[in-house]
Amino acid sequence: MSDRFVRPTAVDAVVNRVVGFLTRIGLPLAGSRVLAVRGRTSGEWRTTPVNPLRVGGGVYLVAPRGHAQWVRNLRVAGAGELRVRGRATAFRAIEVRDDDKPPILRAYLKAWAWEVGRFFENVDAGSPDERLREVAPGFPVFRIEQVAG
Repeated sequence: MSDRFVRPTAVDAVVNRVVGFLTRIGLPLAGSRVLAVRGRTSGEWRTTPVNPLRVGGGVYLVAPRGHAQWVRNLRVAGAGELRVRGRATAFRAIEVRDDDKPPILRAYLKAWAWEVGRFFENVDAGSPDERLREVAPGFPVFRIEQVAG
């Protein structure tokens, strides 16, 4: 497993706060949601804006920055919430195997390259499956399944 992580710049941090705020008040940008997951050591809710992606009947969360804190927390918690407009949708998360990531990464890049393409060095939506498989360990992906709540 890769431990790749791209630390947010000061500008990224401000943009994330603005996107998170807008999503929370009901003005999600391009389908953004606020991911809420319990901290793996604190147990406190941690939040960050994410871009859920629908592919082939599934809904996925892709970590373009790599093994961020939300990824580590979600691995431990196994569940979380997607929030928008004061509503929370509970889900359970299943991490996707690296070999199964190419079509998801390709779809993510088609949808979100304008926002996150800079984190995918030497890879784009047109990259062959072999290349996407090579970089897959650095991009955690979770399939999320809504749970009754």
